[in-house]
Amino acid sequence: MPFNLLVLACITYVAFLFLIAFAVERRARRGAARWLRSPLVYTLSLSVYCTAWTFYGAVGYAARSGLEFLTIYLGPTLVFVGWWWILRKLVRIGRQQRVTSIADLISSRYGKSTLLGVIVTLICVIAATPYIALQLQSVTLSFGVFAAAGSYGWALPDSDATALWVAVGLAFFTILFGTRNLDANEQHTGVVIAIAVEAVVKLVALVAVGIFVVWFMASGPSDIIMRIGYSDIADWDLVPSRWAGLIGLSAAAVMTLPRMFQVLVVETSDEAHLATASWAFPLYLAAMSIFVVPIAVVGLQMLPAEANPDLFVLTLPLSQGQGGLAMLAFLGGFSSATSMVVVASIALATMVSNHIVMPLWLSLRPTREVTGDVRRLVLVARRVAIAGVLGLGYFYYSHSEGATSLAAIGLISFVGVAQMLPAMLGGMFWRGATRVGAALGLTIGLVVWAYTLFLPSFGPVAMIPQAVFDHGPFGLAWLRPRALFGAEGLDPLIHALFWSLTLNTSAFCLGSLFSFPSPVERVQGLAFVNVFDTERAEPRVWDDQGAADPEELLKLAQRILGDEPALLFFEDAARQQGKAGYLPDPTPAFLDALERKLAGAVGAAAAHAVIAEVAGRARVTVADLIRLADETAQIMEYSSRLESQRSELERTARQLREANEKLTQLSIQKDAFLSQISHELRTPMTSIRAFSEILMEGDVPPALAAAQARIINEEAIRLTRLLDDLLDLSVLENGTVQLDLRIVSLTEMVDRALRAARQTRPERSFDILRDLPAEALFLRTDPDRLTQVFINLIANARKYCDSRDPALRINVKQRGARVIVDFIDNGSGIPKDKQQIIFEKFARLTDQTRAGGAGLGLAICREIMANLGGTITYLPAQGGAAFRVTLPLRLEKSPRADAA
Repeated sequence: MPFNLLVLACITYVAFLFLIAFAVERRARRGAARWLRSPLVYTLSLSVYCTAWTFYGAVGYAARSGLEFLTIYLGPTLVFVGWWWILRKLVRIGRQQRVTSIADLISSRYGKSTLLGVIVTLICVIAATPYIALQLQSVTLSFGVFAAAGSYGWALPDSDATALWVAVGLAFFTILFGTRNLDANEQHTGVVIAIAVEAVVKLVALVAVGIFVVWFMASGPSDIIMRIGYSDIADWDLVPSRWAGLIGLSAAAVMTLPRMFQVLVVETSDEAHLATASWAFPLYLAAMSIFVVPIAVVGLQMLPAEANPDLFVLTLPLSQGQGGLAMLAFLGGFSSATSMVVVASIALATMVSNHIVMPLWLSLRPTREVTGDVRRLVLVARRVAIAGVLGLGYFYYSHSEGATSLAAIGLISFVGVAQMLPAMLGGMFWRGATRVGAALGLTIGLVVWAYTLFLPSFGPVAMIPQAVFDHGPFGLAWLRPRALFGAEGLDPLIHALFWSLTLNTSAFCLGSLFSFPSPVERVQGLAFVNVFDTERAEPRVWDDQGAADPEELLKLAQRILGDEPALLFFEDAARQQGKAGYLPDPTPAFLDALERKLAGAVGAAAAHAVIAEVAGRARVTVADLIRLADETAQIMEYSSRLESQRSELERTARQLREANEKLTQLSIQKDAFLSQISHELRTPMTSIRAFSEILMEGDVPPALAAAQARIINEEAIRLTRLLDDLLDLSVLENGTVQLDLRIVSLTEMVDRALRAARQTRPERSFDILRDLPAEALFLRTDPDRLTQVFINLIANARKYCDSRDPALRINVKQRGARVIVDFIDNGSGIPKDKQQIIFEKFARLTDQTRAGGAGLGLAICREIMANLGGTITYLPAQGGAAFRVTLPLRLEKSPRADAA
């Protein structure tokens, strides 16, 4: 097969995945295609467990070690069939705590510890390095198979160069679809669907090769059974310690591998999908393994002795001239490798950005204020981390001792990630587990694994001198990497697994027993251990004494989540508290919810840290500690009722307090309004009366009479305008206004409003920033009334914006069947004490004693929007005065008219 055809197939296949991921992301953003979040897709995404190791390496494993290859399938099967309730608890915790990775889970459990986040991240990155190298090696070897089988004069380039180009291509794909945006749930719908497609491709490819081997190269299942009896596989001896150790190792890996945690916990949209996965995923594993032994047996018997068993899936079809089948097998292996690298890179990049970059950035800032575009910082950090992770994988591939067995490389990673199991399971089931114990266990486990297995994989002298292998460090024979504590004769893998997990678990338990958890640890411990106890009141980390400013919290959320997601979250929280607008009270419940929301984007530790800087130090009240110490259900239920009643009383008291404050302000405003109205009415009437009396006396020169008549006319117009506003407001409030509904251009209405508003301070330079393509919408509404609202908002900006270089930004967005138009200037904004009353009839933005309008403009705007089926609200934390106009795309008739 020509090599250029092979490359073309790879490029076409990757482009196919690009198109699928891109199309799915677009549909997901529009809220379409709910089937994308189905149990089937979830189960197929779990197939990321089946990498090039299981596609290629399982056959090689069977050829070298007989049925021992089954251990890599039996472990996950036991977990999903027999222990899926553990997975359910894991998923429930992940959803409630909005964890973004396994590092985030462990960090969140132990008091949102930054140190633990760093330790787990380092373990995951180091442990993933051999596994990524395995995928690069498998793809490179598969290219080499086609080069060796070709007859077109093509020779495989340097294998290191091939691996480098593969790593670069995978990094590009991962960055493009794994870090396009920062999602509060850290879910990547496009990537998940691409992984599900690859799951089908690799299963079909392996089954197709298996069918060809069993029924075309052999004479059917009976022939295969006979061949097995005559092969070396039949002479395989089961070693109980290694068999049990590998089953337990693979069971641990299915929960702790970063890529598995990503698809198992982070990417899941429904906990109920686990019920399907508990039987469907084991069936998938069975289908992936059913032809492993037949392929291995036939390969050993029909291919040369020097043939690499890891590549029998490719070499057997090629030996029979089946180029098309070999191409399908190649794409299956390519899918196995790419799916693992993409998901693992996303998971690792998330951990690096959330638990290393973000804490470092927070600690290095000259001020405590969280400023700048945090979203951009996180996204750039993740993109760089993806490139760095793949670079480490390439480094391991090019500098390790080049073991030909893919299974040997994969098992090194399995032992590494297994070090997180004690801290993870202990945190889920033992409330007494502490940060000190988890840190000790993880650190000791990492050191022992690296010393006994990871570093030796580079070769006898590459990382550890030969003298240390022979005599131990400093001549201490009991510390030899392959015979720790004098345990000689053990298999190196089982030796490393036993000692690393034994010392890890012992340190974790002892450290937890001899240390006391902090209040936040105890709160989190209760939330994790009792995650299914829905009757229990949810513990809170923040107390009632924090001096958090809601507007500052909104600014923080916008920098991390983005403007619209943050505004929607705050608006919903305010609505739940019975408030209008976008600024809820910073209650403990709200701060907890905000922290979980931010944790979905930057991790639990970073979210806790940034909120603490705005809201004050996180602490737990005595009541929390009493609740944590109380173990009886009766008292807990009583406490829950008291807490609910207290919250309800607080909410009612707050609403009454706010209503009283608003009435007080409105009373003041009303007095000022009446004074202003009397002034506004008396002034023109006095002028009209005085000059009309002069004209009535006669003997007035014509020029003077004309000037006096002009003054009378101007004052009459001024008086008429004021009365028109009052009458207009009355008509709008009563819902008796007649609307002229037409299809009109939003752009034309904005243009018209801008032309009319230029009469306000025309001598002043004022920049208008618009997005004309976004404004290209046609609405069915009353254009005159809507333009009146736009004119008022633009005129207010021109009048009150106090910036040296005043500017107004007009943003237009369509959200479903509604249109949003934001007017945001760059001034100092409206004072907080005026934001709640600016839409009232008696409110003015300026000093009440100054001459000017009567303060009816925004009140009229509010009533107009109510008649147009929309709203007008003030947007806080936008850097200036900001108003949001929301209205339907197609208005059939006035809602006020219906009410009337």
